[in-house]
Amino acid sequence: MSANQAAAQAVHGAGADLGVQARRESTRRDHEHTVAGQHRRMRRADREVTEPEEIRAILDGCDIVRIAYQDDEGLSIVPVNFGYSYDPGTGDGFGADTDTDTETGADTNEASPSLTLFLHSALHGRKIDAMRAAGNALDVAFEMECDCEVIEGRTACNWSESFTSIIGTGVASVVDDFDEANTALSLLMAKQAHMPDVRFTERQLATVTVWKVTSAHFTAKNHPKPAPHRRTA
Repeated sequence: MSANQAAAQAVHGAGADLGVQARRESTRRDHEHTVAGQHRRMRRADREVTEPEEIRAILDGCDIVRIAYQDDEGLSIVPVNFGYSYDPGTGDGFGADTDTDTETGADTNEASPSLTLFLHSALHGRKIDAMRAAGNALDVAFEMECDCEVIEGRTACNWSESFTSIIGTGVASVVDDFDEANTALSLLMAKQAHMPDVRFTERQLATVTVWKVTSAHFTAKNHPKPAPHRRTA
């Protein structure tokens, strides 16, 4: 191989490497890091779900949400059924923070997406005590996943799992208003039992605690199952 051919091959190889790096940087945010008071973006940008209808499909497909919180006893997490109200808003994107003008300090987005999870439990218990102790405004984190399926690999390190999920943070509070509690349980029954427009009496509502988690920051993710490999002759 001549010197010119070697140089051309080296340039071609470098270009290919840059192309691979550019593609990787467009799908992976490997340089994200944690900053106090800010929300870190999803590292796998290629798996982030931002379309409202796809987000709603994940919410409809999940039956259980896990709520994590901390009280004087320590950390805890509880799995519960839920109903929901989802507003995609008119901001820059799902789960995105509202932008702020650096000079005026004013918000530059009209509205941010919001999600409210409606739940119910017994009249007494640790999580209810935690909400009351926090002034009915308990900071929580939540997670839900569905469409889970193991992906078989050719080697042990190639095994994986497909899934869709939503993860976020919010504030949990007991719903004391009768009309709001009725609406919350109606949404829960519509989702879990496929019974829309169910209404409850004051006596029925008095036997349970209705609570909610309101969230303005959450992200959705889809790790799809790869298409099967086609064997070539």
